[in-house]
Amino acid sequence: MMKTTSRIGVCFYKFIMALFLLLPASLLAEPVTLHHAVELALQHATGVGIAAADAQHASASYRELRNSYIPQLNAGAGIGWSDGFPLSLEGAAPSLFNVNAQSALINPALRDFIRAAQSDITVSNLRTKDQRNQLIQDTVLSYAELAKWERRLNNLREAEAAEHEMATAVAERVKEGIDSEMDGSKARLSVARVRLRLAEASGAADVLREHLSKLTGLPAASFEIDPDSVPALPTVKPEEHDPTSLAAASPSVQAAVEHARAQYLRVAGERRSLWPSIDFAAQYANLATFNHYDRYYQPGSFQPNNATVGVAIHFPFFNYAQHARVQEAESEALKAQKQAEASRNQVSEETLRLQRAVTQMQAARDVAELEYEIAQKNTEAVQTRMNSSTANLHDLDSARSQASERFITLQDVTFELARSQVSLLRATGDLEGWALGTK
Repeated sequence: MMKTTSRIGVCFYKFIMALFLLLPASLLAEPVTLHHAVELALQHATGVGIAAADAQHASASYRELRNSYIPQLNAGAGIGWSDGFPLSLEGAAPSLFNVNAQSALINPALRDFIRAAQSDITVSNLRTKDQRNQLIQDTVLSYAELAKWERRLNNLREAEAAEHEMATAVAERVKEGIDSEMDGSKARLSVARVRLRLAEASGAADVLREHLSKLTGLPAASFEIDPDSVPALPTVKPEEHDPTSLAAASPSVQAAVEHARAQYLRVAGERRSLWPSIDFAAQYANLATFNHYDRYYQPGSFQPNNATVGVAIHFPFFNYAQHARVQEAESEALKAQKQAEASRNQVSEETLRLQRAVTQMQAARDVAELEYEIAQKNTEAVQTRMNSSTANLHDLDSARSQASERFITLQDVTFELARSQVSLLRATGDLEGWALGTK
């Protein structure tokens, strides 16, 4: 009896596991909230990774220049056979062991190049921040647009069922001679239009789901969103924000301005490369006797251990190649300055356009909401008239079609308003705090 019960339990367990494995992945996966989608996008984004690599490169370049003031030690040997006077190997006397040390001591140009490298680090950090904001904006808008299309799909599926019923009823009326063939064609056209919109909405949703899958690293087949997780967009009053001030605070504009500053620092460095500079130098060598090096010294003056410590002074006054490099750096700095001005003007104009777009789309949404409300009430009124036999199927079909059109218009206007608001949040620097819930 116990064996039979155990066997039944095992079979039941296998049945449950098989049923679990046969369930679609979409039913097993938990919906991804907007907050989680943004976090995953920031972790998997290639653009942010590239910006971080650029920041590391800029930091390493700065350390390379800064470490020029630290003596660099090189140890080695210059062993070789000699015939006649022992010639130098790699600029040094033949030695069993040697150590060289060299570093910058007084170098006006190097100081400017180090400051330029520090500005490059700031530029890389600002560009990383701007890349993060762009990625968050892309994720948020794709998530919101997918929610729009999924809601439209649900509405269109209901409309398709209603249009099929309507087409069937009209076909019966055509057979009975109540409606004309034209009415039947119009009913089939309504069904075809709903199918077209279903295909459009389904295709758009699939593309957005695939895009979010690439952003987050989650499989597209099991990617499900939670529309209720999208927080309400804060009210941004355009009149409270000056486009010029917002442009100056933009990470992309700040990066362009800082890049121009770095280029002018390089101009100063190239100019000061024509100034005198002093380097520290030291050398130790243990000379050998097997190559007859001692024969060319005065008797008793040769010693195996030798050391030199001092400074090397450079006077590059007549370096015409360096003068050309100065002119090259000046042209690059002027170009960077003009690019910074263009970036500031572009962001300022774009911010002003977004402010006006938010105001316009808010008014358009109010109009679309009222039109949809009127269309719904009209549908209800036609349904009531049909119940009292004062309206026909064609009146109801026309009212439903108009309500569906108004619903689609309301959705599109609402999303465009959200797009403008999200873009304006990015311009004000509040997008990341809103998307991640830190503000």
